[in-house]
Amino acid sequence: MNKKPFSELGLSAEVLKAVAQMGFEEAAPIQSAAIPVLMEGKDVVGQSQTGSGKTAAFAIPAIEKVDPTIKQPQVLILCPTRELAVQVAEQTAKLAAFKRGVKELPIYGGQSYERQFRGLDMGANIIIGTPGRVMDHMERGSLKLNEVRMVILDEADRMLDMGFVDDIRKVLSDVPEDRQTVFFSATLPRAIQDLIRTFTRDPVSIKIESQAMTAPAIDQIWYEVDRRTKIEVLCRLIDIDDVKYAIIFCATKMMVDDLVEHLLARGYMADKLHGDMTQIMRERVMNKFRNRGIEFLVATDVAARGLDVKEIEVVFNYDLPNDGEDYVHRIGRTGRAGSGGKAVTFVSGREIYKWQNIMRATKGKATRGRVPSIEEVEQRKAHAFFETLKTTLEEGTYKKQEELVERLLDQGHMPTDIVSAVLHLLQPDKAPGAKLTPEQEIEAGWGYQERKPYGKEHGKKFDKPYDKRGKKDYADRPAKKFGREQPRFDEGDTVPLVINIGRKQGISPGDILGMIMNEVGVPKETIGYIKLHDKESVVNIAAPVADEVARKLSGLRYKKLRITASKPE
Repeated sequence: MNKKPFSELGLSAEVLKAVAQMGFEEAAPIQSAAIPVLMEGKDVVGQSQTGSGKTAAFAIPAIEKVDPTIKQPQVLILCPTRELAVQVAEQTAKLAAFKRGVKELPIYGGQSYERQFRGLDMGANIIIGTPGRVMDHMERGSLKLNEVRMVILDEADRMLDMGFVDDIRKVLSDVPEDRQTVFFSATLPRAIQDLIRTFTRDPVSIKIESQAMTAPAIDQIWYEVDRRTKIEVLCRLIDIDDVKYAIIFCATKMMVDDLVEHLLARGYMADKLHGDMTQIMRERVMNKFRNRGIEFLVATDVAARGLDVKEIEVVFNYDLPNDGEDYVHRIGRTGRAGSGGKAVTFVSGREIYKWQNIMRATKGKATRGRVPSIEEVEQRKAHAFFETLKTTLEEGTYKKQEELVERLLDQGHMPTDIVSAVLHLLQPDKAPGAKLTPEQEIEAGWGYQERKPYGKEHGKKFDKPYDKRGKKDYADRPAKKFGREQPRFDEGDTVPLVINIGRKQGISPGDILGMIMNEVGVPKETIGYIKLHDKESVVNIAAPVADEVARKLSGLRYKKLRITASKPE
């Protein structure tokens, strides 16, 4: 499918102005194919690779079809996760920037109901939400669908995998029958095909052949790093390569705030970008970053899409992305316009399995790196300083200081001592040759790279049973022994919650973790150890948020089963 200029797609002047402001000149293949069909009012089933521009493919026609005089929801976009809902809402807002009266509203679990009620009362036209929260508003009567003209299911197969199929059926059954229905899905399993047959009318099928998801010019490196030493490893890698312009991605807004504070305290020029910031604040930070006013932009995945900055040296995945799609969007910030780039990823503990899945999904090839020692970093810095000093001497681009040098020589100081003292003053915080002892490195987590099986290393056997795969259940053991991140709360401040789903429902600890983070909205630092049983699971939650987690989890659905969460009796 060939690309077309946006000007040939029959769009309004307002949307064309917004597209131009975002820096786009021609439509992507999926946009070129889908926008004209959607503008005609036909139902569509779209398949395209990740990062292909499908959000704009359905958001632009949605914006064009909204009647600003009707202060009711007219477009409903369903997304599998809160992160995707936020990203779609942000891109929709940019595309509708010059469409007066068109208002978008993201609604998802973990966000204040009052804020969502206000947005609905103010007449939001385009609703972008997760199925669970959309159903909740429908049952409360706060979301009325009688004026909905278009329903879009983004990443329908992921919603199916997450057990939302019954919610989707309910939503599609409640919207007017004469609406336009749009499915976007990477794959079309039988359940999705059943939904398409039931809820669409003669849909036009649009499929863009998938291509390699990774950029071949990007050098991908990963490091196995203990959570407690991530900041130290990051600073070593920055210093050893003298990185001056990079983006650092974190999983949560809290992690972004925390990392920026650490970087500023260590003397790096850094700023943040995440969903809690106003648009004005974001634009101010981005302008500063584009103009090289800061060295490091620390961001959540909200910034991964639609971020157009040239000549990024390195993208650091400080926290692993959720999936291959997010990974591709992140590392796509570097290596632009055919130039080389570098992506560095930190992997902690059992995240190795998630990292392997990302590599398989993206068909990527990443080299495992070795964390440089302090001595290696200092040697690299000393060499760089030597080369700079040598160049300055050879070019003679410095002011002569004969009088000061003569005074020091007259007082009996040796020339080599004078030079050494000057270099020391130029590098007061450097301690060449400083090196941690092996014991200190193990305590700090550096032994994590080359560790042996812990049972043998500590000279004792574990009394924990093996799971079905023959591997020990690390989740039940003390965090400190295994180099896992200690929770930010004391063990006495955790509350166990019993959830009515377990191994027999096919759930994993990662599923529970993602459900709590995505639907409830609490940071992962408040979530402790997760123990799976056959028909239930127990998760330790920081006491201050335990009641909120139990309340918001209860009522969600997982594979047709309504979840309950409560404290044990």
